[in-house]
Amino acid sequence: MTRWYEGPLAAFDTETTGVDVEEDRIVSAAIVVQECAGGRARATRWLVNPGVPVPAEATGVHGLTDDHLRRNGRWPAPVMEEIARSLAEQQVAGRPVVVMNAPFDLTLLDRELRRHRASSLSRYLDNRPLTVLDPRVLDKHLDRYRKGRRTLTDLCAHYGIELAEAHDAAADALASLEVVRAVGRRFASRLERLSPAELHTLQAVWHAAQARGLQAWFARNGTEEAVDPHWPLRPDLPTAA
Repeated sequence: MTRWYEGPLAAFDTETTGVDVEEDRIVSAAIVVQECAGGRARATRWLVNPGVPVPAEATGVHGLTDDHLRRNGRWPAPVMEEIARSLAEQQVAGRPVVVMNAPFDLTLLDRELRRHRASSLSRYLDNRPLTVLDPRVLDKHLDRYRKGRRTLTDLCAHYGIELAEAHDAAADALASLEVVRAVGRRFASRLERLSPAELHTLQAVWHAAQARGLQAWFARNGTEEAVDPHWPLRPDLPTAA
């Protein structure tokens, strides 16, 4: 039997105007599908004119300028619909979806769907969740005592994965997918008996524990920043009275 980390996987990634999932916008996105380890990766890419200015700090990360997006990007509404339908196709096909730091990308997509389609990611998925594999959560749980940062660049360096074009959505998605395969191989004795669906459930528990640990660290260091324990999607903000 083919182990899940050698079989079909998809991956999703975005580039954005910033890091606030409630207010920032998607400027590019990609879904990469690979039917087996080492197989050809098929990438679908989207470029978005977000309708708001792109801060210089964000452009400095991904290189996408206001002028380029105005000239080449599409309006958000049809793009968000296409992305959500593509993710739903992965769900129907039974492919786990790799999303690095899933609560960021999936929550941002959900908010864009609410903003531009008066809908939600859950509705496009028929209220059935994706099976998500998050390399950040997996690595942090399985190798919890390793020091150092765990950005995608750091994980690629640690697992020997090439990341030629960091902060290009398709390149990042493919790299995240390969990191998950590498994590699966390295920790095969702990993972091979678990299905992706079982791992999805476990990652929600692991992420919550990781969030509590980070929150405690912030408290010890006098930082008031709140850490959201929800995974892979943050809940809606409560409506103001």
